[in-house]
Amino acid sequence: MSEISTKPYLLRAIYEWCTDSGYTPYLAVKVDAGTTVPMEYVKKGEIVLNISFGATSGLKMDNDSIRFHARFGGVSREIYIPVNNVMAIYANENGQGMAFEPQVGQAAAPAPETVEEVPATPVLSAVPSAASEAKTEAPGAPDDDNEPPKKGGRPTLTRIK
Repeated sequence: MSEISTKPYLLRAIYEWCTDSGYTPYLAVKVDAGTTVPMEYVKKGEIVLNISFGATSGLKMDNDSIRFHARFGGVSREIYIPVNNVMAIYANENGQGMAFEPQVGQAAAPAPETVEEVPATPVLSAVPSAASEAKTEAPGAPDDDNEPPKKGGRPTLTRIK
């Protein structure tokens, strides 16, 4: 018997946490031939979608796919996303959520001989803080420890490969 992936369950749990907390859930998706999204909004093979109750109609988060209708430029579009293509789900207001390694091109149920070779569970990794990231990116930059960190602004999702 093949193991069931935890990814769709985690996606539904983070979605529920976002809505219960009053946050707006967003999905970051790797776009390929298996996804049905408005291509004019795809950038670098990826798209970020608002999947809140107010932004979608008929949202269904199954073990294999996420389906819903959403308006883009006033036109209702049908959206289909294989769960394997989801890179992250997070709250737009604070950036909290969970990132996944996209498994683009893989079937929902891998062949029995590949089950043991490729784990079906998502891989989590630690994300460095913005301060440590800045120090590693610019080693010659002056160190301004005297200034307090700036607060405010819109949170962003940072993907680390």
